[in-house]
Amino acid sequence: MPNPIATLGVAAAIFIGGAGLVAAQDLERAVQARQSLMTLYGHYLGQLGAMAKGETPYDAAKAEAAATSLAGLATLDESAMWPEGSDNGALGDKTRALPVIWTTYPAITEKMQAAADATAALAKVAGTDLDSLRAGIGPVGKSCGDCHETYRAPKD
Repeated sequence: MPNPIATLGVAAAIFIGGAGLVAAQDLERAVQARQSLMTLYGHYLGQLGAMAKGETPYDAAKAEAAATSLAGLATLDESAMWPEGSDNGALGDKTRALPVIWTTYPAITEKMQAAADATAALAKVAGTDLDSLRAGIGPVGKSCGDCHETYRAPKD
């Protein structure tokens, strides 16, 4: 007859190990979600930047749509995408997020708000004309850069 205490111990070890695996998967999903969000930001910024630089013709409807989409992304609640322990110190090369992100509240939220404000302002003017797009995209790039320079590790 099996020892009930030993059986309970084995079951607890399996449960705890499984919980650790689930937690690791949750962290990786959070990283994937925020990287996907950054890919979407890049998609819309790429369209707008190409127009602003004269690499593609200015198209008011496309500029307005891209800027509106960008502003919509900036309003998403990203909190579940940034759980503690989902940094490059904990997850290695799966992310470039620096651990300092989780020690700088409310500074990080202020940077996120600046990005939301800048994208909202851009959305109001991007479809007006090329000069307005050019004027509006600068603060968006600055807000992105401010966050990335502080909270993202450089590429190897």
